[in-house]
Amino acid sequence: MDFRRTKKSRRALSTLAITTGLLLAVAGCGGGGDDDSDKGGSSSAPSQTKSGETEKESQTPEQDPLLAEVKGESGVTLTISSAERDEGGFVTVEGTVTNGTGSAWSVGNWRGDERELSKNGGSMAGASLIDQTGKKRYLVLRDTEGRCLCTRFEGGLREGETTQWFAQFPAPPTDTAKVDFQVGGMPPASIEISGGE
Repeated sequence: MDFRRTKKSRRALSTLAITTGLLLAVAGCGGGGDDDSDKGGSSSAPSQTKSGETEKESQTPEQDPLLAEVKGESGVTLTISSAERDEGGFVTVEGTVTNGTGSAWSVGNWRGDERELSKNGGSMAGASLIDQTGKKRYLVLRDTEGRCLCTRFEGGLREGETTQWFAQFPAPPTDTAKVDFQVGGMPPASIEISGGE
């Protein structure tokens, strides 16, 4: 008889353990979420400072300072946010372009006049860095098949569209920090190269 009670007790204990385990698993999978999931998002709710004052967090992300901004070609705006020299002997220039022409824009004249560059379509392939002091012009780098190491604007830009771009050039000598960036019919933009020193 003691044997039966022990067997029943074990069965009841096992059932209780399994039920408890299932309940904990279901509770763990519930939609309550965890507090860490929204740390990366911005919040427009007021927050308390140490002194107890309420302060509203910014809803717009902080933007990088611009090195240059030029407008031309019937409403196109080109901004340059960085020009970084790397240890490999290259300069990577990055920024945005905004189509304010009033219609779709194909970016065709930015690809350059060289026959090899014609395969790049609407792109930054015709961009150059001009070293006024050293009297040199640096063209966009290309791979062995003639494709530029730059942004290609597949299908152009729709009216009002803003997109990011980059172009990579051979680096001027390390003592050259200021150059002019030129592409298509846009006015030249004077920029300062940083990094790699």
